[in-house]
Amino acid sequence: MKNLTIKSIFKVYQFEELSEEDRKLITLAKNACNNSYVPYSNFAVGAAARLADGTIVTGTNQENAAYPSGICAERTTLFYANSQYPDQAVDTLAVAAYNQGSYLQSPIPPCGSCRQVILETENRYKKPMRILLYGEKEIYECDGISNLLPLSFTAKNME
Repeated sequence: MKNLTIKSIFKVYQFEELSEEDRKLITLAKNACNNSYVPYSNFAVGAAARLADGTIVTGTNQENAAYPSGICAERTTLFYANSQYPDQAVDTLAVAAYNQGSYLQSPIPPCGSCRQVILETENRYKKPMRILLYGEKEIYECDGISNLLPLSFTAKNME
């Protein structure tokens, strides 16, 4: 037997350390939380994606009493971007969450389904996507989904 070690690399920032365009993207993700439909969990998540041409799109989580018919903010945002701007790769995706009256102190990671959709989006455009995960205390940055989904399932696995 041998061990397989997989490392993930994240940069950790304070909001003020980010570029102006990244601060704007995170602010849009935070603001998007206000449009979440979360009557059951009260856990609002917003996402903002900056496309290769500079266009920014946002999305939110949407709940449904018939669980699991809802959808996460990351998938809402990426599906919208992919359907409305099919020729534009996603350059950066920012994610923020709001719960019980305030934004989360620690960054919120995407769920497994969202990680798979991020992977598919990267594969579609053959370009890694920068991901900014917002928390009041700190912001995580990773350069591509491989840091969040190191052993990923792709079309090559089906060959």
